Amino acid sequence: MDLEERKISFKKVFKRLKEVLENTKKESGNYEIFRDSAIQRFEITAEAFWKCVKVFLFKKEGVVCSSPKGCIRELFLNGYVDENDLEIFLRMVDDRNLTSHTYNEEVADEIFQRLKVYLEILTKLEVCL
Repeated sequence: MDLEERKISFKKVFKRLKEVLENTKKESGNYEIFRDSAIQRFEITAEAFWKCVKVFLFKKEGVVCSSPKGCIRELFLNGYVDENDLEIFLRMVDDRNLTSHTYNEEVADEIFQRLKVYLEILTKLEVCL
C-alpha cells in the first residue's frame, strides 16, 4: 500500500473508534459491550496507525522501521512528536499489545479510560490524517 492508501485506511478505522467512544456511557446497561467494542476498534486503529507511520517515515524521511515502537521512536527522532507525546504513543502501543494478548476486566477498564487520550494524540499527529 502507498501512503495515501494507508492514510485512507487509518482515517476510516479512526472514525469508527471516535464513533464508539462518543456513544459509550458508563451509566448505560451496555457499558461492557461499548467498552469491549471500543477496545477492539482501538486495536485496529493502533495497527493501522503504525503501519501508516511506517510508510510515512519511509516516504518522507527515508527511514525504515519494522515495529510499532521503532516507528514511534523514529517519529520522535525526526521531530514529529515531542518527548511527552512519545511517552503517550509508547504507552498506547503497550496497551494495544495488552488488549491483544490478555483479557482482564480490570485491565480493560484501565485501557478504556485512556482511549480518549489516545484519540487526542492521534488527532494531534497529522501525518496519517
